[in-house]
Amino acid sequence: MGGGSVTELKSKEELDNVLQSGAPVILHFWASWCDASKHMDQVFSHLSTDFPNAHFFRVEAEEQPGISEAYSVSVIPYFVFFKDGRSVDKLVGADPSSLANKVAKVAGSVNPEEPAAPASLGMAAGATVLEAVKELAQENGSSQLNKQVQPSLGDALKKRLQQLIDSHPVMLFMKGSPEEPKCGFSRQVVDILKDEKVTFGSFDILSDNEVREGLKKFCNWPTFPQLYCKGELLGGCDIAIAMHKSGELKDIFRDHGIETVDGSGKSGISGSTGLSTTVASRMESLINSSPVMLFMKGKPEEPKCGFSGKVVEILQQEKVDFGSFDILTDEEVRQGLKVYSNWSSYPQLYIKGELIGGSDIVLEMQKSGELKKVLAEKVVINQKENLEDRLKNIIKSSPVMLFMKGTPDAPRCGFSSKVVNALKEEGVSFGSFDILSDEEVRQGLKVFSNWPTFPQLYYKGELIGGCDIVLELRNNGELKSTLSE
Repeated sequence: MGGGSVTELKSKEELDNVLQSGAPVILHFWASWCDASKHMDQVFSHLSTDFPNAHFFRVEAEEQPGISEAYSVSVIPYFVFFKDGRSVDKLVGADPSSLANKVAKVAGSVNPEEPAAPASLGMAAGATVLEAVKELAQENGSSQLNKQVQPSLGDALKKRLQQLIDSHPVMLFMKGSPEEPKCGFSRQVVDILKDEKVTFGSFDILSDNEVREGLKKFCNWPTFPQLYCKGELLGGCDIAIAMHKSGELKDIFRDHGIETVDGSGKSGISGSTGLSTTVASRMESLINSSPVMLFMKGKPEEPKCGFSGKVVEILQQEKVDFGSFDILTDEEVRQGLKVYSNWSSYPQLYIKGELIGGSDIVLEMQKSGELKKVLAEKVVINQKENLEDRLKNIIKSSPVMLFMKGTPDAPRCGFSSKVVNALKEEGVSFGSFDILSDEEVRQGLKVFSNWPTFPQLYYKGELIGGCDIVLELRNNGELKSTLSE
């Protein structure tokens, strides 16, 4: 047994061997450039001594892309928990107490044959770990921790990265150059692109550390190579291989009008290639199961590809309710729908049973305003009330109502924080709305109240004012009486 230490995991084989034993295993995917990773690693080490019957492995996400992609790691810190040889849980981000709880859950159970002592050890360990966690959190300031999970990038660098990503319709960020790849994964993706006969741009991340580190944070994907199509991240080596094998990469390139080197850029599934009637009727009923229906990879709350994510985002911006189907869970639908609709890639959006298209078309229609029109004509959109009614309803949802950045427990600006504290000190109960979560409310309220900044405090539907006015009322002892007239 590990006997309470963290081991560097060097290969998938090493992991598979340990998993065969059935013992609890916890993987921590981390990166040396991420402060939150280092912080969580201290907690991870504490835990490894408290649960000696489990195996704790550290995986450098970028150095082990094979393992990272096998567990869909796209953000760090990231933890995967195994019991009896299979993965049973995961944790994303820097959350020390969740980590301690989840470790205790997979590693804390004690075999009946063993004496009961280790159970109490587990409990005591839990307490010491949580103490350690609290100290760490205080030292580092836990709010700052959350920020470090996705460090902010300067505008100039963001702009540069976006320009690089957009510099070619198909763009590969790799180690080395296509003629001379510097790692096996990069070489594999270059071979795939050559095999697909598409022209592509490439950038050697070994030649520019700013781009290398910046891109990981910018696109929230910790390893290289990274393959982009029309500005959207497709994924890394494993994903590219899988998409190439299934023929999906060809479909995506074709649907995005990417020219192939022999200039064809076209192929296609002919319509009515004789789907069995059962499959055809299943497709039809799925397509009509909701007025607006999206066939996508993953679920709306967890899209498994950039293009699907894009369409979900657009539908949410249009404030339309839609049904969705995860084609990764059902091969019959995945293959059958391509034939049924004569459209060979995903996502596919349908309105009232008619195919609208994939992400490019939907984006284009949103920009031109046509999507709004089609939705209004074909679907009775619950256009979530008109904006003014919506603002009035939110303002009146509580007698004392605060529009702020963040939430009372986690304010996202100093002024909002001051107003929350003033209200709490006076013992005033209040409702709140996080304007960062809703751009429409944020902009609409400025016009509605004729007050350009936040926070804004309302009492019985009337604007009291912003931070300065609230603090002045408090200092004059008038805040509580103003809010209870």
